[in-house]
Amino acid sequence: MKKLVNILLICLSIITFSSCSGAKNDNKLIMATNAAFPPYEFYEGEEGVGKIVGIDAEIAALIAQKLGLTLEIMDIEFDSIIAAVQTGKADMGMAGMTVTEERLNSVSFSTSYATGVQVVIVQENGPIQSLDDLFDKGGFSIGVQTSTTGDLYSTWDLEDEGLAKIERYNKGADAVLALTTGKVDCVVIDNEPAKSFVAVNTGLKILDTEYVVENYAICIAKNNNALLQKVDKALNELIADGSVQKIIDKYIPAQ
Repeated sequence: MKKLVNILLICLSIITFSSCSGAKNDNKLIMATNAAFPPYEFYEGEEGVGKIVGIDAEIAALIAQKLGLTLEIMDIEFDSIIAAVQTGKADMGMAGMTVTEERLNSVSFSTSYATGVQVVIVQENGPIQSLDDLFDKGGFSIGVQTSTTGDLYSTWDLEDEGLAKIERYNKGADAVLALTTGKVDCVVIDNEPAKSFVAVNTGLKILDTEYVVENYAICIAKNNNALLQKVDKALNELIADGSVQKIIDKYIPAQ
């Protein structure tokens, strides 16, 4: 009986260590993202092929290095990231993800490491030329990426008030394509990918007024406080020594 108790204690110790380490397999730190959100995460070269790079990818790699782990990036739909973290398929989620009260009900968040701005992309000669047009005229269709804050804020501010109809897409690029083909009247999305989309799509522009300013952070399962503390410690060290800002400046040069 004593031998059995000792075996059980050893097994319990192993399970506890594994759950606190933040790595489920082969000392990996698995990051869930949606790699269609430049400059935060995107494929180097052809989409869906090759290496995922960007601000989030590089920050995550440095965090993994500090934790003595190997980073593995899992590319999934944006609205599946929180579920992947909750169910343990991924250790953490980084995808230009904003801290919101709704998300805090499902996951925990690290310290914020970047500020995002939601903007509105429109046709240069289209019916929307200011934010006031959206709110005062009403009746427009708005393209968004499903479950992003662009989706959430547009729903709360406009669709729920009967001022607009929201059209949801799996990728921001799909929403922008819908705008270029006249299927939607505008797109609400983060400013940095918005600039990339406008640069390669003639006839589009970003409205001058910011729609929403928000903070980006890393999401981690609520029951994984040990990993949250380790990631937060590593992240704060990287912020303090200037590494995070250096990465951001690499992808978003000062104007």
